[in-house]
Amino acid sequence: MSTQQRQTANARTLARNLATVVGMFLFAIFVMPPLYDAFCEITGLNGKTGGRYEAVPAAVDTSRTVKVQFVATNNENMPWEFAPGVREIVVHPGEQVDVHFVAVNPTGRDMVAQAIPSLVPFKAAEYFHKTECFCFNQQALAAGERTDMPLQFIVDQDLPKSVNTITLSYTIFDVTEMYDGKLAKLSDESANTITKSFYEG
Repeated sequence: MSTQQRQTANARTLARNLATVVGMFLFAIFVMPPLYDAFCEITGLNGKTGGRYEAVPAAVDTSRTVKVQFVATNNENMPWEFAPGVREIVVHPGEQVDVHFVAVNPTGRDMVAQAIPSLVPFKAAEYFHKTECFCFNQQALAAGERTDMPLQFIVDQDLPKSVNTITLSYTIFDVTEMYDGKLAKLSDESANTITKSFYEG
């Protein structure tokens, strides 16, 4: 094989590899989330919680208590400090509860994050209603900034009697690259959230 032929073959191989990488990236960004949503909706697996819940007046079941535990984790390479304001709380079904999570951007650059929720036991997911959640929007923090992120929820009165403890976990991801060119405005803005929702978890 001549040098010209080898160069042509190498160029074709490189083009195929690049096309594969781009295809995988597009699949992960645009195809996987809808498939994941559909899978969770059909099977109820992974403890995916619903979107914003419109609270309606309801009686609080004071005869019963449920322990709700909170867990915060960082996705790989996410440098933020991320933690729940409280590790656990005891609530009555039907009671509206307010807690918060804390996030700190210890880096020297402005960043945007997205929190993704998961809940166990899986069968409790449909009975855990978020009326307000920082996971509904991206969280934008300037370099060195700290914020308290609200979470407001109601445990449904119809939660199975066998469930006495619910664990709500959030994993936080770095989505800064989605907002190139917009982060320069952070120092001029008082809000910590970018209202365009990436995932309504």
